[in-house]
Amino acid sequence: MAKVGYVRVSSVDQNTERQLDGVQLDKVFTDKVSGATTDRPQLHAMLDYVREGDVIVVHSIDRLARSLVDLLALVQGLTTRGVHVHFHKENLVFTGEANPTQDLMLNIMGSVAQFERTMIRERQREGVAKAKAKGVYKGRVKTVDDEAIRSLVASGVSYRKAAEQLEVSLSTVQRAMKAA
Repeated sequence: MAKVGYVRVSSVDQNTERQLDGVQLDKVFTDKVSGATTDRPQLHAMLDYVREGDVIVVHSIDRLARSLVDLLALVQGLTTRGVHVHFHKENLVFTGEANPTQDLMLNIMGSVAQFERTMIRERQREGVAKAKAKGVYKGRVKTVDDEAIRSLVASGVSYRKAAEQLEVSLSTVQRAMKAA
């Protein structure tokens, strides 16, 4: 039986030290990416790593998932495999055994996490809209101009290869070509 920690922060400049500080763990997986989806490299690595009888310790419910659907799927998927999930802050442990009170708490806390994420995004959109109205916010500065992208594609390079060479996303290349 391994005691495995999962730590997540939303961005690379955030500190992970406060999560699971002082908790004895055999292995820790850390993601520095949004919890909006389950498409996180260390989450997948942890899911592949854990075995029946292991315990996953997560600082709090919102660190595992910000979507109620994702949270419930993760916890159910793990407990079905015989892996226990312990949320440290809430002091909730899920083993797969029927416990209506814990199921209610998981649903409530998961809903709160999802609500918080929605509110953060709404405030962000409002802030950007106000800044744009004042002429303060003009979006991110382009790292590569559209002409450079179009020139590279015109020379016979595929969209995907152009994105790799210019170190931009494929959608950036597609947008530049569409604007042509």
